[in-house]
Amino acid sequence: MAGADSDDSLYPIAVLIDELRNEDVQLRLNSIKKLSTIALALGVERTRTELLPFLTDTIYDEDEVLLALAEQLGNFTMLVGGPEYVHCLLPPLESLATVEETVVRDKAVESLRKISHEHSPVDLEVHFEPLVKRLASGDWFTSRTSACGLFSVCYPRVSMERKITTSPHFRTLCSDDTPMVRRAAASKLGEFAKVLELEYVKSDIISLFTALASDEQDSVRLLAVEAGVSIATLLPQEDLEALVMPTLRQAAEDKSWRVRYMVADKFSDLQKAVGPEITKNDLVPAFQNLLKDCEAEVRAAAANKVKEFCENLPEDSRETIIMTHILPCVKELVSDTNQHVKSALASVIMGLSTILGKDNTIEHLLPLFLAQLKDECPEVRLNIISNLDCVNEVIGIRQLSQSLLPAIVELAEDAKWRVRLAIIEYMPLLAGQLGVEFFDEKLNSLCMAWLVDHGSCYNVEAATCNLMKLVEKFGAEWAQNTIVPKVLGMANDPNYLHRMTTLFCINALSEVCGQEITTKHMLPVVFKMSNDQVANVRFNVAKSLQKIGPVLDSNCLQTEVKPVLEKLASDQDMDVKYFAQEAISVLSLA
Repeated sequence: MAGADSDDSLYPIAVLIDELRNEDVQLRLNSIKKLSTIALALGVERTRTELLPFLTDTIYDEDEVLLALAEQLGNFTMLVGGPEYVHCLLPPLESLATVEETVVRDKAVESLRKISHEHSPVDLEVHFEPLVKRLASGDWFTSRTSACGLFSVCYPRVSMERKITTSPHFRTLCSDDTPMVRRAAASKLGEFAKVLELEYVKSDIISLFTALASDEQDSVRLLAVEAGVSIATLLPQEDLEALVMPTLRQAAEDKSWRVRYMVADKFSDLQKAVGPEITKNDLVPAFQNLLKDCEAEVRAAAANKVKEFCENLPEDSRETIIMTHILPCVKELVSDTNQHVKSALASVIMGLSTILGKDNTIEHLLPLFLAQLKDECPEVRLNIISNLDCVNEVIGIRQLSQSLLPAIVELAEDAKWRVRLAIIEYMPLLAGQLGVEFFDEKLNSLCMAWLVDHGSCYNVEAATCNLMKLVEKFGAEWAQNTIVPKVLGMANDPNYLHRMTTLFCINALSEVCGQEITTKHMLPVVFKMSNDQVANVRFNVAKSLQKIGPVLDSNCLQTEVKPVLEKLASDQDMDVKYFAQEAISVLSLA
């Protein structure tokens, strides 16, 4: 019997070995994803002595299988017996950290970082720290890149003697012959600096930062920028100017646009790290240059930061700096040749109104908003309309209506139907920003006029959809009092196209207005139009009854809708007959 028991206990690992050797990648992947179940079946001791050695020896597989394995092992601590035995997970993860595929290495490093916290300080020194040194001095660049991400979790928890022998390895990686390794070191420099003693930051890290920031590869230099921002947060104010700023100033004027882009992208973080004085003296001129950069990507990244940069300026000189140094650059960007730059600016420019106050907004910002509202790029216009509420808070609805709304009305009546269509699509957004009273007073008539747009059937369709969104925003009662009477009034229009628009609107509004309004106000008009002289109107009546049928109750369908559809089903026009019969069938009225 004992022999049988031991055979049973071998079964899970035997199945796993079979599945992991199977030719089907999906089967191998599923097997790896079930590792925790297999480990539970084996128990902690056999997981340590059999499963882990087997996995370590068989790490030659498809990348997706290795990725799943690297992820699984990060959650294996309890399955090997808890923190006391967590070091058993290091050999397979060390192998995974050296493979060629980047995503697998990154996942292995992530799992190693995770389990490092579960090592006791003694185990960390005995098992984990030697692993970091082995990876850092490996022959292949893959192991050296992985090592870069492990110093920050290892260094703070080892003894002083070990710290002295560990940090030189990181220094060596920063000057590695392979650009990929220097890139990895640059990306982890800021993180490593945060766990070092301040004296070592000043004596060691600054020199590494300076070297990486002037590396021959721009992909290394741009990662050094991010590290520079992290280092700046660690240093006392008096050291920043001498130790960090010369290098960051150089990065802001780097010959590679990608490095300048990174400076622009991290500008707000840098501003918070260096404080008000350096911001005034150093960052303001640098920011101006980035806003005027010759590369559109850099200008767009800087434009994105305009509001944040202005918000974080020292309060005593904020307005002066903005008006003198930043606003002239912003005015140029409003008419930039690149739409991404204009769009980035349009997404934040409205926020300047709350910083500059009412008078400056009216005098200096409103003309810029107007220019952007008339921009040929739809995204620019949308970004302005989407942020009207923050200008409304500063200058008030009346001032806004006198300045910006005429421009919106002008666009709504533009000769180009695409321009009109764009404004129609923004209308529900605008209505939500300005409120129901203001909308009724200024924009309601515009929305109704669009329903009879002769220039484009797309605009009529969009205007109908627009009405539906407005009702969703303002409610059925508003629709009943404001929209429905105007829509139904068009049913008597001499132009049959306008009469058909009434039906399209009823189709769209019935669902949002609900049963009562549809039955009481809209349905009688649809019935009346079933006698229209134009066949196109009559067959659209049949289509409308099919569309609004689900909103109506069954009694109404049987006693009122069915007779009308039956009459249309015997119409002389073939199309009217067809759509009436289809409606009868769909609504199950036969």
